[in-house]
Amino acid sequence: MGDIFFITILKSIVIYILALFLSRKIGTRFISQMNFVDFVMAVSMGSLIANDFINEDFPTLSATTAFIMFAILTVLSSYLGLKSWKLRKLINSESVTLVKNGIIVYENMKQMKSTINELMMKLRSKDVFHIADVEFAILETDGSLSVLLNSNKRPLTPFDIHIQTTSSIIKKDIIIDGELLEENLTTAGLDKEWLTAEFRKQKIKSCSEIFYAGVDNTNNLYISKKNISSKEAHGK
Repeated sequence: MGDIFFITILKSIVIYILALFLSRKIGTRFISQMNFVDFVMAVSMGSLIANDFINEDFPTLSATTAFIMFAILTVLSSYLGLKSWKLRKLINSESVTLVKNGIIVYENMKQMKSTINELMMKLRSKDVFHIADVEFAILETDGSLSVLLNSNKRPLTPFDIHIQTTSSIIKKDIIIDGELLEENLTTAGLDKEWLTAEFRKQKIKSCSEIFYAGVDNTNNLYISKKNISSKEAHGK
């Protein structure tokens, strides 16, 4: 019993390390952005892990070897896909136009085995209720639908009505949970002296008092301190 428990723990550690290594090598990608090949690879590796834990007749060495091979092939295909657009097209397929100038492209719908109900559902999720309003609707490789409305149906932008706008403000994380991110501070073109001066203005002694701090591209500092309680009365 003790040996089985120890082996299970050891298996878990090995699989965790392999999965962590694989995720770091492939790169960050949202689940909703996974294409069909990514999905098949993930399911296959998950099945290998499950078989290794559940099926005692399935050798651990075989499962680990197969998992490593899947990981190598996944990383290799991702790398080669970056180098060759032809291979990337072969692996990931390509986007397909389902609606063009308000008309459904029947042949493409048939090729993608997509029904009119599925198309309408995806359009409604984009707040589009009339196919005639659509200039282009393109089915992406991850299964999402990109929609371009006709020019007379698109919302007005500041550019359309000649309004001058300022650049978007993006915050950089400077402090997270009391820890100073020096690299981000330097990237923002700031230094510790500037940060210390800002602390003095708000009577802050050290980073340890701060839960989160971020700075935007106009050097405005946002600070959220730790241990700030909010007492609310209920039922009165």
